[in-house]
Amino acid sequence: MGTTCAPGVNAGWSFTRSAKSPGRARRLLLAQLAEWEVDEAAAGIAELLVSELVTNSVRHATRPTGRLLAVGAELAPGRLLRVEVADASDVPPVRREPQAGVDEGGRGLLLVDALSTHWGTYPRRHIGKVVWFTLDLKDPTPKNDQ
Repeated sequence: MGTTCAPGVNAGWSFTRSAKSPGRARRLLLAQLAEWEVDEAAAGIAELLVSELVTNSVRHATRPTGRLLAVGAELAPGRLLRVEVADASDVPPVRREPQAGVDEGGRGLLLVDALSTHWGTYPRRHIGKVVWFTLDLKDPTPKNDQ
C-alpha cells in the first residue's frame, strides 16, 4: 500500500478507490509529516486538504480503468510542503461557490483554495490528472492564489 522513497524528501502511496481511502491517506500523510517533524498546525492543514482531494477522487474519478489513486508528498525542509493526488479522470476539478441552503458537499476546493499557499492541477502523461497544493512552512498564512 505504501512506498517511501528517499526518506526525508518525498513519499508516496497508492490506494484503491474506496470510501476508506481518505482516512488511510490522512493517517499515512500525518505519520510521514511527524517523521519529517513538520509542525502540528501545518500537518493539520495538510491532513484536511489531502482528505478533501482524495474524497473528490473517490467520488468523481469513476472511469472503469481508474480504480487506483496515488498520493505523494514532497518536503523542502523548513520551507515548503507539496502534496499531490492523482487519479484516472481527465476532468479537472471545478471550484464551486457555496450556496445558501445547499448541503455541505462541494466545498473541498474552497478549503484547498483558502488554506493552501498555492494549488492547481495538471494532466498526467497517459490518463488522468493530478491535483496538488503547497503549504509554505516558513509563513503558514495562506496566500489564496492559484
